[in-house]
Amino acid sequence: MALSTGLLLLIIGIIAGGYGTIVGAGGGFIFVPALLLIFHMNPAVASGSGLVIVLINSLSGVMGYAKQKKINYKTGLIIGISALPGSLLGVWLLQSFSSQYFFVVFATILVALGLFLFSKNSPFARKAKTKQPVREIATASASYNQAASGLEGAEAISYQNTVAPQPEKNTQLQDKWLIPLGFIMGILSSYLGIGGGWLLVPILIYLFKVSTHNATATSIFALCLYSLVGVISQLFYSSIDWSTVIWGGIGVIAGSQLGVILSQRIPGKVIMQMLSILLVIIGVRMYFS
Repeated sequence: MALSTGLLLLIIGIIAGGYGTIVGAGGGFIFVPALLLIFHMNPAVASGSGLVIVLINSLSGVMGYAKQKKINYKTGLIIGISALPGSLLGVWLLQSFSSQYFFVVFATILVALGLFLFSKNSPFARKAKTKQPVREIATASASYNQAASGLEGAEAISYQNTVAPQPEKNTQLQDKWLIPLGFIMGILSSYLGIGGGWLLVPILIYLFKVSTHNATATSIFALCLYSLVGVISQLFYSSIDWSTVIWGGIGVIAGSQLGVILSQRIPGKVIMQMLSILLVIIGVRMYFS
C-alpha cells in the first residue's frame, strides 16, 4: 500500500473514530462509505474491514468512557450477549443474500428517523415549548416543600414517602425488550458493517429514558461485544483487508480518545443533532448504493 493511501486512511480513521465515539455508533458509518467511494473496494471486503474498525473504535472508546463511569454495564451486557447470534446471522446474510429492496426500505427508515431526531432536538423545538409546565412544577415543588417543612422526624419521612414523586421501576419490561433489541442490532451491525449504535442510541434515549451521554457510552460498550463475533465470522470468510485495518485502526484509536474527551463538553442536544445528521447521510448513501 502506498504511503499516501495509508495517510488518507489514517485521517479518515481519526474523523470516523472521533465522530463515532461521540454519537455512540462506532466509526464504520464513515469508514465503510469511504472504502467504497474513495478506494472502490469490494463491498463484502469493505463491510468486513469496516466491522474490524468498528471493533477497534468501540474497544478504545470503552476504555475512555469507563474512566468517566458513564457505562450502564447491565444494559450493555444484555444487548451485547443478545446480539451475538444476530451477528452470526448478519454475516451469513451478507455472504448469501443481498436485496436492493431491503436497502431502499432501510434507507427510508434511516432518513425518517434522522429527520425526527433533528426536529426533536433543534433550537426551534426548544423555543416552541411553553413555560407553563415549568411554572406548574415550580408551584408543586414549593407546595411540597412548604408542607414538608411543617413536619418533623418520622412524620416528615412518612410524608416524603407517600407524597413525593417516586421513580417508576420498569426493569423487567426493559430487560424483556433489550433481548430482541440486541438480536436486531447484531444482524444490522454485521450485515451493513457499520455497527448498530446509530439506532441503539435513540432507542435507549426515547424508549428506555437513558440520558444521552450514558446512552452513547453504553452503546459503545454493547457494540464492543457483538462486533467481536462479527469480526470472527468475517475471518472465516476472509473478507478483511488488513493493510486497510492497520492504517485505519491507528487513526480510529486516536480519534476515539479525542471523541471521549470532546463528549464531556458537548451538550446532549448537540450529540443528538450530530446523530440525526449521520442517519440522514447513511440513508441517502444507501439510496445510491
